[in-house]
Amino acid sequence: MLRQEVRRDLLTESKKHKAWKLLCQIPSIGPIRAAVLLGILQTPHRFRTKRQLWNYGGLAIEMHSSADHRSVDGHLQRSRKNVLVGGLNRNCNHDLKNLFKGAAVMASSKPGPFQEFFAALLATGMRPEMARLTLARKIATIVLMVWKRGVCVDEVVGTIPGKQVVLTELKLIAQAIRGGGDPESAGRNAGDRGGDPL
Repeated sequence: MLRQEVRRDLLTESKKHKAWKLLCQIPSIGPIRAAVLLGILQTPHRFRTKRQLWNYGGLAIEMHSSADHRSVDGHLQRSRKNVLVGGLNRNCNHDLKNLFKGAAVMASSKPGPFQEFFAALLATGMRPEMARLTLARKIATIVLMVWKRGVCVDEVVGTIPGKQVVLTELKLIAQAIRGGGDPESAGRNAGDRGGDPL
């Protein structure tokens, strides 16, 4: 009973913000997640780049290195040791991290452009946990772009000069939102590359 009242109050309050409608259009970001995003982030202008949002949201990978240089014949030379990956950063907003992780898990299991993208990443040989991380980063980046520009996903597609890969993926998402296009063939085109798409 109390949970339903709080949920109703949260949605009522979040509907007062015009960004809420824009965020609800993104697949896997429903009305509750959009309301929580508004409460946690407050403004997208806190983040100049997507990597700053990833770091704040706990989606950045920490790298550790030690003894980067060594002395050879009295001269300092850079050693060729591999950098150790320390996992995801721990100094983050854990609520935001859970929000993006939950959105990625839901997006990877529900039919749509994000599931096609997730399947394409798995087909390239990427481990499932890394594919989910890439998907969570993708969702976070799209949230930042849509909210920062104050436009729906359709309008974001045409305003990114010189980034054809991003345009293709955003067009897929826009088609899925409108319900048009062939997500099967579109997903194959978006998933032709591995790694971090945005």
